[in-house]
Amino acid sequence: MGDLDPVAFDIETSGLDDDSVITVAGFAHSIGASLIINIDGRDANQAALVNKLEYHANGTVSLEIADNEQELLEAVSEIATSQIDGDRHYLTAYNGETWNGGFDLPFCRTRFLDHDMVWPFDDLAYADMMEAIVDRFDTGDKRDLVGVYDQLIGNDTCDPFEDSGAAVDAYEAAEWLPLLKHNLADIQRTRELAQLADRYVPQSDFGMKNLQPPGK
Repeated sequence: MGDLDPVAFDIETSGLDDDSVITVAGFAHSIGASLIINIDGRDANQAALVNKLEYHANGTVSLEIADNEQELLEAVSEIATSQIDGDRHYLTAYNGETWNGGFDLPFCRTRFLDHDMVWPFDDLAYADMMEAIVDRFDTGDKRDLVGVYDQLIGNDTCDPFEDSGAAVDAYEAAEWLPLLKHNLADIQRTRELAQLADRYVPQSDFGMKNLQPPGK
């Protein structure tokens, strides 16, 4: 939007229950993607995963292996503070946080609260692509990320799943590559939609908000 470059954000979770945790967090930016996976103390071959993921990425892939959710959140905080510049970037997600709901950011707030960790997205602009795209393009009856992306852009992606429920099953089975490919596909879809919106949607219709809590 304008002079700001979109950084797309998406998470995967182990479910929607009270004890559910974040399993993957991903950022898509101008030079590629930064992914963090919570392996819950199990085994993962980082080099092999990166090698396979880079085949599908729009740029380079950085992958951090976290042994638990707190380590994943610490890695999210590190990326948010060291790689995202509020003067050059804005954060975006698809149904990540809308005026009446959203998923990714509310879920993240609860997990940061549960671990008594500082909210990392200080003084950062945010625009939700579901609001910017669905309200400003004719997407027929499509409102979900995959449907809207296929309707407006339609490029092939590396997503191996038909629905998000498969990501929960993959996490339980320690199938790291398909889980990461699903997240990579979603953040790349979201960033491409943000770039499309940058070309066609008036700046005033982006619904930009500042993610810094007023008490900080």
